[in-house]
Amino acid sequence: MKITITFLLLVVVRDLSALVGARAGDDDRFAYSGFTGANLTMDGTATVTPAGLLELTNGTLQLKGHAFHPTPLRFRNGGGAVRSFSASFVFGILSAYPDISAHGIVFVVSPTTNFSTALASQYLGLVNVTSNGDERNRVFGVELDTLQQDEFRDINDNHVGVDINGLISLNSSDAGYYDDQGSFKNLSLISHEEMRVWVDYEAVSNRINVTLAPLTMAKPAKPLISAVYNLSSVLTDMAYVGFSSATGSFNSRHYVLGFSFAMDVPAPDIDITKLPKLPREGPKARSKVLEIVLPIASAVVVFCLGTAVILFMRRRMKYSELKEDWEVEFGPHRFPYKDLHRATEGFRNKNLLGVGGFGRVYKGALPISDLEIAVKRVSHNSSQGMKEFIAEVASLGRLQNRNLVRLLGYCRRKGELLLVYEYMSNGSLDKYLYDQDIRPTLSWPQRFKIIKDIASGLLYLHEEWEKVVIHRDIKASNVLLDSGMNGRIGDFGLARLYNHGTDPQSTHVVGTIGYLAPELARTSKATPLTDVFAFGTFILEVTCGRRPIFQDAVGGQVMLVDWVLEHWRGGTLVDTVDANLHGDFVISEACVVLELGLMCSHPFVNARPNMRQVVQYLSKEVPLPELMPTNMSFHMLALTHNQGFDSYIQSYPSSSRASISAASLASQ
Repeated sequence: MKITITFLLLVVVRDLSALVGARAGDDDRFAYSGFTGANLTMDGTATVTPAGLLELTNGTLQLKGHAFHPTPLRFRNGGGAVRSFSASFVFGILSAYPDISAHGIVFVVSPTTNFSTALASQYLGLVNVTSNGDERNRVFGVELDTLQQDEFRDINDNHVGVDINGLISLNSSDAGYYDDQGSFKNLSLISHEEMRVWVDYEAVSNRINVTLAPLTMAKPAKPLISAVYNLSSVLTDMAYVGFSSATGSFNSRHYVLGFSFAMDVPAPDIDITKLPKLPREGPKARSKVLEIVLPIASAVVVFCLGTAVILFMRRRMKYSELKEDWEVEFGPHRFPYKDLHRATEGFRNKNLLGVGGFGRVYKGALPISDLEIAVKRVSHNSSQGMKEFIAEVASLGRLQNRNLVRLLGYCRRKGELLLVYEYMSNGSLDKYLYDQDIRPTLSWPQRFKIIKDIASGLLYLHEEWEKVVIHRDIKASNVLLDSGMNGRIGDFGLARLYNHGTDPQSTHVVGTIGYLAPELARTSKATPLTDVFAFGTFILEVTCGRRPIFQDAVGGQVMLVDWVLEHWRGGTLVDTVDANLHGDFVISEACVVLELGLMCSHPFVNARPNMRQVVQYLSKEVPLPELMPTNMSFHMLALTHNQGFDSYIQSYPSSSRASISAASLASQ
């Protein structure tokens, strides 16, 4: 009898242990085949649609969205090494444009679901300027990125990357998969098709595998990315798993259709038969039943008539433009779309000069005159402020200075604005500063000449033309070089005009991070001295061969102006000159330029010179005054003087947003 009771107790204990073990295992795994009724932790634009789709972004520009499994998972056993884990998810990206989107989706393992300090646009809602790459983030991610960003060393605008604590990928690859024969097959992340991703981490070998494939395909045997990294140095004991996404300057929507995860074992299968469908793009397909029942003769007639109408409409729409009555006065500055289409050979990729957040720039030659032009295609979603903007385009078209890229005119289509500029055969200055494996290193005389050219151009804009022109986006990528390597100021898409002797009006703060004057946060007024601030950063960039914000040897972010200031204090200012010059420069000229850059980039407005003084200093007509000593960095002075505004950290609309000068357009 005692033996029987003992046996029964052992059986009960065994069954209870098995039950507890099963539930513990359930805590480490989950599967969503659609998200109807799912209790996710979401913020920003993220929501679950009535159809069961997890919609991370809804097409609204410059916003972010996050969604996480509601409970954290235990990634370590007893505080030891990170356990093996596996994730799988199905996603889809819809863009309003067939060949461009912004920005992407990141699968995230994070100790927190609070990303309130992260930025949208190229930062994907995951990090900001200063937190990118910070080891304190303790974040692991896999990015599906649809826009190339040089600051993150992206390989192209259609790639998959493995990220550790930021958006500079540990390893990345073109989007695609390997078939059974080991051949690589490309996939487009913005193809409007559902795709599936597998993310696997093997704790013993520290190997991270990422695999991508079309939804209906089984998991390929060879992963797209295979990298070795010990995540025990990254992930915390308890962490959340989910997704982060953000939009930039293009109407894009990011969806997750299914999601599964497991610790120590492969992720559970996602039932693809239960997944919701991506929203349809365009009209529904015609019913084939009607075609079958219609008489053959009627079908032939309808087909012929339909074909004729379609061909006629396609020809008409191909060159269609948007014109309004008020544009009559600007007629001389308006280009027919047909001429621009033919000049660029239909905007073919072989004529593509560059791609950025603003859109695309194409080289062309006008049909009759053979004048070489550069055409920038900018998307816009509103006609508000367009009349004022076109008036400014017409005014800027009258600028006549050898140090400016002339804005020749414009063309408008529905949802699209085309700006026409002179073509500069040697491209933008930043390519010579940072792509020296492709372009030759600029000599010191060339750099010094370019700096003086841009100073002369800004003096003309600020003081010598009939109106005051504030450029608002002076930087190396907006300085173009003509056939004689002369520097010219280009891209007047953000410029503002006002009459001499009047105060500029407050407007939206636009520009590029690293070049924004700190007082803009208080006043929202662009003035000639805000251009001077950007010019100061620009001449330091040209002299030092470094970006306004760069990484030091240990991966920390450094402000260029503070780095130069520190060397000036230490008496080693010459050491900041670009090492690619190998010491072949005029020391006295370099020191004048560097000290002038510090003076122009001073956080106090009244400490900066105007552009007439700048030109006099550079031409040695007037000696450069001595810099006032300070024990604080300019960064800290800006914070102190401007009640906490940090022009290097705040993300204001930049030229990558395709913003244009009218305030209502800049807000799109």
